[in-house]
Amino acid sequence: MVKDIPQKDADILRELAFKQRETAESPKMRELFRRWTKHNDCEGESPMVTVELWTFGSEVVPRRLRCESEKARSMEHSMVSHLIPFTEFGDDTPVVPYYSVFRGAHFKPFDIDLKVEHAAGSLGHQFVPQINDLEKDFHLLKKSSIHIAEADSVNAHIEYVNDLFGDILPPKISGRSLYCVLTQWLVHVMSLETILTSIYDYPDLFRKMMENLSNDCIEFFGKLESNGVLGSTAGPEGLGNGTYCFTDGLPAAKPPEEIYKVSEIWGFADSQETVCMSPEMFGEFIFPYYKKVTDAYGLMSYGCCEAVHPFWENSLSKSKNLRKLSISPWCDEAYMGRELAGKKIIYHRKPAANFLSDANGFDEGAFRASIKNTLRCAEGCKIEFTQRDVYTIRNDEDRVKRYVKILREEIEKSYGK
Repeated sequence: MVKDIPQKDADILRELAFKQRETAESPKMRELFRRWTKHNDCEGESPMVTVELWTFGSEVVPRRLRCESEKARSMEHSMVSHLIPFTEFGDDTPVVPYYSVFRGAHFKPFDIDLKVEHAAGSLGHQFVPQINDLEKDFHLLKKSSIHIAEADSVNAHIEYVNDLFGDILPPKISGRSLYCVLTQWLVHVMSLETILTSIYDYPDLFRKMMENLSNDCIEFFGKLESNGVLGSTAGPEGLGNGTYCFTDGLPAAKPPEEIYKVSEIWGFADSQETVCMSPEMFGEFIFPYYKKVTDAYGLMSYGCCEAVHPFWENSLSKSKNLRKLSISPWCDEAYMGRELAGKKIIYHRKPAANFLSDANGFDEGAFRASIKNTLRCAEGCKIEFTQRDVYTIRNDEDRVKRYVKILREEIEKSYGK
């Protein structure tokens, strides 16, 4: 026995640790880190390509797991998931020479416990509205609560990993990007209909609600800073929407006695819930509160599945630290290509998920045409491709490998490398 893990499982984890360390220290990975940094600083030679695994991981990861004990299997799952996109699919997902450990922190908007109803045997779910009339229920919107995990619990986990395989793959407290999704937090406690009608029925109360929530978010970030929870986001740390934080524009390392400031951290924000709003309404009731929070970031990545082009001119273009902008399947690619050409803002393209999930097979011709169109529309931009929100690959991993290969072929035709 090693701690509470059987020796057989410990041996499997040590084998995986060696594989991760070997992959992370390979010349190919060092070159990938260099390319990511150049790319994120808008000095890259060609687009980066990643496929987000977790949404279809249940079709890929479990078949590779060998550990039997629950704790070992959980760690094995994490390590295998970390390796697969690069080693099996051949994308640009970075592999790190350490085992990431995070100091937990929780922000509970309005201090409301969420109520969620799940569909049986499905990912489908809905949030149960608790605010049904903003004026009558405003008293339920209390100050958001904040919880930061004690350092002792993190140190105990580090010691555990060290005893298990730290001589091969050392544990490291890793940084995390900041995260601001004000309208997502709203739709968790009230219906979208209530959000929209409240703007008409109670505009002043709506502004007050947004003001309170954005102030709470700023306070949360401040407490992360003052408690020394923030860590560097200038390397392979995740960035909230399927991308990574590499940059020479933010501090990569500090002496132990110095804390990281919010202004030195890369952050993320989106507002998928407001796609039905007019640009004017978004600019008056939504964007000012996002801007107040996100202007505190060192750098920002914005957007997820929403179309950003309606809100670009009057709102999003005013963000002072925007470095990556999500170009979703519902976005006007050509318009945003013209707007971002020559700017130090990455055209972060998210191809449609149905290419990989279609029950009738992977239509390689249609996918290739889609990529060619993006490369035409985004000529003069710094481009990144991230595939997200694929919830099934029909148990066909070759689809993903072909997907990455086709992407690279089209990039090579355009960039000659």
